[in-house]
Amino acid sequence: MSIKNVSFIGLGVMGYPMAGHLQNKGYNVTVYNRTTTKAEKWVEEYKGSMAKTPGEASENSEIVFMCVGRDEDIIEVMEGEDGILSKVTEGSIIVDHTTASAEIARNYYQKLKDKKLSFLDAPVSGGQAGAENGVLSIMIGGDEKDYNTVKPVLTSYGKAVELIGPSGSGQIAKMINQICIAGLVQGLSEAMAFGKKSNVDMEKVLSVISKGAAQSWQMENRYRTMLDGKFDYGFAVDWMRKDLSICFNEANKNGANLPITKIVDKYYEEVQKNGGNRFDTSSLMTLVDK
Repeated sequence: MSIKNVSFIGLGVMGYPMAGHLQNKGYNVTVYNRTTTKAEKWVEEYKGSMAKTPGEASENSEIVFMCVGRDEDIIEVMEGEDGILSKVTEGSIIVDHTTASAEIARNYYQKLKDKKLSFLDAPVSGGQAGAENGVLSIMIGGDEKDYNTVKPVLTSYGKAVELIGPSGSGQIAKMINQICIAGLVQGLSEAMAFGKKSNVDMEKVLSVISKGAAQSWQMENRYRTMLDGKFDYGFAVDWMRKDLSICFNEANKNGANLPITKIVDKYYEEVQKNGGNRFDTSSLMTLVDK
C-alpha cells in the first residue's frame, strides 16, 4: 500500500518538526493546529497545506497523525461536528503520538474498529531534539497489519519504531520510559552536585564515566547544561508530572509499586513551587546543588 495523503493534528514542539519531516519525505501533508498562526508558519516553511478544523484536515487522508497534550485534548480533536471522526475516510488509520493513558487508546481502538477505521497508540521518546533531527523512538500498540502499513511512513522521523503489542501497549511502554527517566535524572543530579562539592574536574569525570556503566542519554545530552545551571533545553517539568500521573494511575490498576518514582515526582513538585514549571526535567539539580 503506497501512502500519499496524510494529515498532522497538533504542531507543538514535537508535532511541528515531525509534520515537516513527512512533507520533506514527499507525502502530501495537511496540518491543523488550534493556534492558526502556528499552522500558517508551518505551511510557509514546508509548503504543505493547512485546514481550519481537525475534520477538514483528515478528510482525504490515508493516515491521520496527532500529537496533542492530554487525554482531554485527544477527545477534543476526535469528537464533535468538526472533529477527526466527522470527516475521516473509512479505512484510514489514526496514529496517536500523544503521551496519554492506555485506557483512552483502548477505547478509541475499539470505537474506530466499529467504524471500519484503525487506531494505533504511538507515543514517542527523544525530546524536541529527536523530533527535529528525525531520530525519535516510537513505541506502538495496535494491530500488526496497521503497523506494517504505517511503519515506512514513521521512519520519516523515527529511528527506532517497534510494535510492542495490542492496543494500549505503546502507552504502557512510554510509561516505562518515563519511570526510567525520573529515577535516572535524580541520580544524575545528585552525582553532579556531589562532584561539584568535591571540587573535582567534572568535565574529566564525565568524559570517563560516560564511556562506562554509568552512561545514559541524559548524561550525554544534559550534563553540560546541568553543570552550567541552564534548564531550558527539553521536556518541561509540567509535562513530566502529567506523564508520571498517568504512570501512577496505571500502577493503581495493575498493582505495581513505584516508590522511587513517587519521591521524584514530589521533587518535581518542589521545582514547580520554585517557579520551574517550564524548566526541563534535568532541573531536579536545582534542589540538590545548593
